[in-house]
Parts: sequence; C-alpha cells; structure tokens
Amino acid sequence: MVGYSGDPASALLEVLDPEQNNTFTDHYLDLPYDLSNVLFIATANSLESIPRPLLDRMEVIQISSYTTEEKFHIGKNHLIKEAVEEHGLTDLDLQITDETLRRIISDFTMEAGVRGLKKQLATLARATTEKVVLGNIEKPLIIAPGDLDELLGRQVNRHELAQENNPPGVVTGLAWTPVGGEILFIEATDMPGTGQVILTGKLGDVMKESARISLSLLKSRLPVNTVSFKEKDLHIHVPSGAVPKDGPSAGIALFTALASLATGIPINGKLAMTGEITLRGMVLPIGGLKEKLIAAERAGIKKALIPKDNFIDLKDVPDEVKDQLEIVTVETVEDVLKETLGISLPRTTTIPWLSGNIGTQIGF
Repeated sequence: MVGYSGDPASALLEVLDPEQNNTFTDHYLDLPYDLSNVLFIATANSLESIPRPLLDRMEVIQISSYTTEEKFHIGKNHLIKEAVEEHGLTDLDLQITDETLRRIISDFTMEAGVRGLKKQLATLARATTEKVVLGNIEKPLIIAPGDLDELLGRQVNRHELAQENNPPGVVTGLAWTPVGGEILFIEATDMPGTGQVILTGKLGDVMKESARISLSLLKSRLPVNTVSFKEKDLHIHVPSGAVPKDGPSAGIALFTALASLATGIPINGKLAMTGEITLRGMVLPIGGLKEKLIAAERAGIKKALIPKDNFIDLKDVPDEVKDQLEIVTVETVEDVLKETLGISLPRTTTIPWLSGNIGTQIGF
C-alpha cells in the first residue's frame, strides 16, 4: 500500500538487499545507516499480498495454529490472570471455571491464536468491574458456561459436526483455513439433462479443476455407463456458499462423492478425507494436515483418509487427536474406493469401454 510515507515494500527491498543495506539512507533524517548486520523479523497473516521480489528475500517460517488444548492452558495460566489484574480485580472478585473457558474458546472465538480469547476475557472482567463498583456482586463472581450468552452475546463460532449417515453422493472433506481446520460437506446429485457439470459453492479455479479430474477418473476407472452421462446433468455443491473455497486437497472427496452417487452406496458420515488426485489416479500430499485432523476429531470424525506421503507429518499432530482417530494412508484412488465404498478395482488405467469387456454397467 503506497501512501504519503512512501512504499513500504520498496523500502524493505532496499533494506534487505545485501548489496545496498550497508549504506541504507533514511530519507526523513537524511542519514546513512549500516544495516548489513541487522536481523529483520516480519510477521504476516497471509502471504498472498506480499510482493514476490520481497518474499524471495525472506525465509518463510510457517507457524501452525494453536490447538484447543493449547489455547485452554494459555488462557488458564496467563490470560485470565492478566485480564483480572488489568481491570483492578483479584481472584476474590472474579473466577472463571474451566468449563467456561473451554466454551469461550469453542463458541466465542474463531482464530488461530488467542487474541480474540483475550478480548472476550477482558469483556468478562469489565462486566465484573461494573458490578463491583455498583455493589451488585456477591464475591467471588463465578462465571459459569450458561452465563456467557448474556455477558458475551451471540456465539460467533459454529463448527460443523459429522453426520451419522450421509446419503449417496455426500462426502465429508477436510479443509484448512487461516483460523484453523474445518470439515466440509461435498454434495453431488444428478438430474435429467444434456451432460453438463454444474459447480456451485463459490469454488476457485483449482477446486473446479479437481472436480473435472474426478469426473474423468470416474469414467475411466469405474464401469459406468458413459452413455448415461450424456442424458444427465451433474451438480456438485459445497455448502457455505458465501465462503470462497479453493485448493486441490478436496480431490479425493470430490471423486468419492461422484463414485458414491454413481453406485448408490452411501459413505459413512464419520469418515472424512483429504488429498489431491491426478488423472493417473495417484493421491498427492496436501498441507495443513495438523489443523485438518484437529478439526476432524473436534467434529466427531472417527476415521480419516490422508495421502501416504503425508504420513511423516503425523508427528506434528497432537497425541490426543491421533488417539481418537483411525488414520488410514492412501496412495491411489483404488485405495480410496476400497476404504470408502468397499470396491476393489485393479490398479490399471485401462478404459473399460475400449477393453472389449465392460462388465456390469452402473448408471446414474
């Protein structure tokens, strides 16, 4: 952003250039500085808005979001005490139970860090201070989970929960967001038409391409009646239509949703998945595995499919999360179909309608 103070990105480019920063000149003071031995540490919530030349001069360190348990301990051991002291209170004036703190984290904040948690605790401290000043308090004021709706207002965070049973064509996927992981539902249905593929849910270009790859794989790997595709329209939708969604990691979920629709076999609602797919049917690694599995456990998922190449990333996932999930690694879409639909297919790219032995036709 360029303003009256100049362009910060251009100034940083000069500062971080080892060929220039030994004689950097501040234009306001008109004094030269030697910055060649200075270590600069910058923080950002998103890399998309940082100019590429500037980003190339930095070493990017990705910091994952706090887990719910980490937020709880930070709040209990530090933030509650800080809020109480900053508002002139003591433990004899205000006490927040563990259950209350956990509900604040889950229902009244939606973030990767704890800044929002700190604000909500400060709100509770201000409400207590008002009652102390007015004398309308029986000390200590113990705030229970049921008091939060009155004190903090409407809850801001409503996490999706796993369904007991998904109808054919509906699959639970896993997504990464700047404020942590989430589960998402991918819905596919068919209707009489002319072979069109309709994609809705504010999907980005990469996710739209994943849907088209999934359909091509479905036609090439399953013995579906391809003639029926010309007589049907396919509609793929990802709910929360106002929220932009993009990235390749929904590939196996999109493919499985279409396979479930084609076969009429429902997918277990307690099973979720993440992974990119290729036209060869390979499952490629994805990012944000820690946040995605934390979201899966929180939503009540019991089994998660992840790419085989992401197995090494499981070391970053908290043990309490891994203990609650059956985590299965998959390498190909054949592995995915076996785990989700109980279908075993040969690991081949042979197109059934060219092989001379199509076998049983599965129609929409």
